[in-house]
Amino acid sequence: MEQHEFDVAIIGAGPVGGALACRLAQAGQRVALVDRAALPPMEHPDFDGRAYAIARGSRPLLDQSGVWDALPIAPCPILDIRVTDGKPGRPASPLHLHFDHTEVGGEPFGWIVEARALRMALNEKLNTMPGLSLFAPAAASVTRHAGHADIAIAGGPKLRAKLVVAADGKHSQLRKEAGIATTTLPYRQSAVVCAIAHELPHDGVALEHFLPGGPFALLPMTGNEAHENISAIVFTEKTALAARLMTLDDAAFTAEIARRLGNHLGRIALVGKRWGYPLAAQYAQRYTATRLALVGDSAHVIHPIAGQGLNLGLRDAEALAGLVLGTAGDPGAADLLARYQAARRPANMLMLAATDTLDRLFSNDNPVLRLARDVGIAAVHRMPRTRRFFMRAAMGEG
Repeated sequence: MEQHEFDVAIIGAGPVGGALACRLAQAGQRVALVDRAALPPMEHPDFDGRAYAIARGSRPLLDQSGVWDALPIAPCPILDIRVTDGKPGRPASPLHLHFDHTEVGGEPFGWIVEARALRMALNEKLNTMPGLSLFAPAAASVTRHAGHADIAIAGGPKLRAKLVVAADGKHSQLRKEAGIATTTLPYRQSAVVCAIAHELPHDGVALEHFLPGGPFALLPMTGNEAHENISAIVFTEKTALAARLMTLDDAAFTAEIARRLGNHLGRIALVGKRWGYPLAAQYAQRYTATRLALVGDSAHVIHPIAGQGLNLGLRDAEALAGLVLGTAGDPGAADLLARYQAARRPANMLMLAATDTLDRLFSNDNPVLRLARDVGIAAVHRMPRTRRFFMRAAMGEG
């Protein structure tokens, strides 16, 4: 059987693996991309309520790969971020923190991109990019050697690459086969994800509202023909309560959203589906093995409290692409992989620790902690330099 030669083989065509494949192929690398799923059905032609927050510091990879310009639905800029604390059904604490994009150069903090739009853009580029060979749906088995890796496609060709990238998610088979251990931090929480249409405009303001059950985030989205004003909702609750919320009819579920959101956007209505995801943080003990690099969820999974999960994965991909494209030598060389781990693992571990601490500090109803965090939020609001530090962190540029 004929063997096909590649510089890099990427297993997993999600947003991180797909964007990395496009970036490398755009720069002239020979790239194979393998995914177990058929990609076109993943496009979800109907609005389904899911969205990604793309921080300003994570956009370069999408720009350089051509994916950003291929988005069929315009992203919505995040112009301001408001941080509050409270309880469901009660007004938010008057002590708050407000981030204004004009204080850090005038560019948006980031953008909210519909999940289906990102999938459609990726699929367009993956199917038209010269130098990129897509195998999907396809099952692959990988055998790594000192000087290369062999990838056998079930019922298909044999591939050989200098580097294999594991972008196959938190249950990564490649990571397991490499003997890379992981540590899991359970939260006993689940994320509830949906979208709402609302009477009043959001003005590009994102809300992070801390509640005893977990953070409640409102993310501004681009309106459509059916609804002028739309926002995505991502909030966490204790697992049992989240499960009950998922069983409510639309009217009762919308009322629960309104209890947490308040009335500043006027009347609201549920749009699209609702989704539930159990939460746990997870991190790999190392990001590399012989001829192997982990990116995205295969390397790290964090709490969604700051909306940084996908952004960390995109920055993994950007760092790895920069190293591969910055050398004329072997993209799977041990020293290159060591530089990749040194560049990304400490930064990712810092963000994991920060989100874990924030969740444990804010996801409770302890009156002493509530007072301390409210005072802390208000203090940061009144300290311009500290506030700008947190704003740059939110943009992925801290």
